[in-house]
Amino acid sequence: MYSEISYPTPATAVLTITGAGPLNVLSTPVMHALTKQLGELAENQALHCLVLRGSGSRAFIAGADIKELATLTAATGRVFIGALRDLCNAVRHFPVPVIVRLEGHTLGGGLELAMAGDLRIAADDAVVGMPEVKVGIPSVIHAAMMPAQIGSTRAAWLLLAGENIPAAKAEQWGLVNECVPRERLDERILQIAAGLAEIGPVVLRQQKRLLRRWERMTVDAAIDDSIAEFGAAFKTGEPQHHMNAFLERKKKGA
Repeated sequence: MYSEISYPTPATAVLTITGAGPLNVLSTPVMHALTKQLGELAENQALHCLVLRGSGSRAFIAGADIKELATLTAATGRVFIGALRDLCNAVRHFPVPVIVRLEGHTLGGGLELAMAGDLRIAADDAVVGMPEVKVGIPSVIHAAMMPAQIGSTRAAWLLLAGENIPAAKAEQWGLVNECVPRERLDERILQIAAGLAEIGPVVLRQQKRLLRRWERMTVDAAIDDSIAEFGAAFKTGEPQHHMNAFLERKKKGA
């Protein structure tokens, strides 16, 4: 077993990486198991968000399994990195927002997986980095998202120097959404999850689909494409429900 699932509320699932050592390293069996689990969770229509976390406090994921990496050939290397790509894509295209919980170290493939999530909430003493070049391999697959997320200058520093940075700096750079004291990490994540649970499930999924689609489009095309999506929202009944509830609260408060 490489994962455990819990449900703090029916609208929130927590997927915890287990059985991957104290640093939650990514081996082929771990990646395959997590990808399969994410596929099953994606079918849960009651979910408003997923929290992805490591077990223990030493790391979210401290990278790929070095012991396995050291045995790879050119052919098996492509298979290995393809499995990591599939895992990251399972998170990136998960139908509802994914909150990634960062505690301890988040390195290499672990940071790529975190970047594939939608919201990254870190303990203020956490550390992130992309040290692959220091062990003779380039950062690939979802590291390609880094220049767009944090800018080419900062991405070059992480990818070429291979040095770790503290979570506070990662927040300044836009790599992390928010840093909180370690003792408040779970409280804050559940608070965000509770806020997501109050949003209509249809529009939440619609907005995430739009975010992914916009990544493949020019700005002008995305603007025009979203007009139809706006109209479609009114077919669900969610705008009417939430807007009328807002107007009713405003009337009572007046």
